[in-house]
Amino acid sequence: QVQLVESGGGLVQPGGSLRLSCAASGIVFSTDRMGWYRQPPGKQRELVAAFTRAGSTNYADSVKGRFTISRDNAKKTVYLQMNSLKPEDTAVYYCNLRRVYVDYDYWGQGTQVTVSS
Repeated sequence: QVQLVESGGGLVQPGGSLRLSCAASGIVFSTDRMGWYRQPPGKQRELVAAFTRAGSTNYADSVKGRFTISRDNAKKTVYLQMNSLKPEDTAVYYCNLRRVYVDYDYWGQGTQVTVSS
């Protein structure tokens, strides 16, 4: 069983920055893939950034050049550095761990990010 705990959300002005963290507890395999999704108000959940099977990164077009995903394997933690935030980045951000060999997704509880002046 894996538990994911996000932190770092909050209210920020347009153009500001936030850093989200996601700490995993339990067994994390080297084949697991972690990433971040978000769900804007009234919309479906969407991919923000994730590590791919090849170990590289994948970003939504809307966040390329502004957001950076990184990880600390020793701490079983994934980060999302968000710069130049826009009001349209307002959403609940969810951490995801995909257990590839069984095609199963674990989700965190979500953290609210609000970009507003």
